[in-house]
Amino acid sequence: MQAPQDVLRDVVDRIEIDALCGEVTDAVTMRDFDRVASLFTPDGTMRWPHIGKEFVGRDEIRAGIEWGQGLWEFFVQHVHPGVVRLDGDEAAGRTYVQEFGRLHSGDSHLNYAMYHDRYRRTPDGWKFRERVYEVRYLDSTPLTGAPPAGRRRLG
Repeated sequence: MQAPQDVLRDVVDRIEIDALCGEVTDAVTMRDFDRVASLFTPDGTMRWPHIGKEFVGRDEIRAGIEWGQGLWEFFVQHVHPGVVRLDGDEAAGRTYVQEFGRLHSGDSHLNYAMYHDRYRRTPDGWKFRERVYEVRYLDSTPLTGAPPAGRRRLG
């Protein structure tokens, strides 16, 4: 049985990791690429195997996210927390994702996916050490909707 202070530390760690996942989603949505990069360890890695992309280190991650977001006319991402397994100053978990939007090319995109995450506790709090994106379902049926009139388009 865990000591009360260990139980409390586990609860705090889980809350902080959940907040990290929310922070990165907000940073991507708000196109704050510097903030996205700051949420990774300096040697962190982002992998998108479904399109053969890998970004290592904060500079590449920042550039990769900016490149990816630059493809979209509009983009919406919803995330849902999954499991987190703590192991001292390291942790692993999954975040479940639904994304949809339309690319500047005119192609529509709806998917259900997950991030396989590895986290590390740093002096600045929990950071992503690795994120691997796994698409589980993809639908490219043309979207019939559009951003509201007057809304600034991305890019």
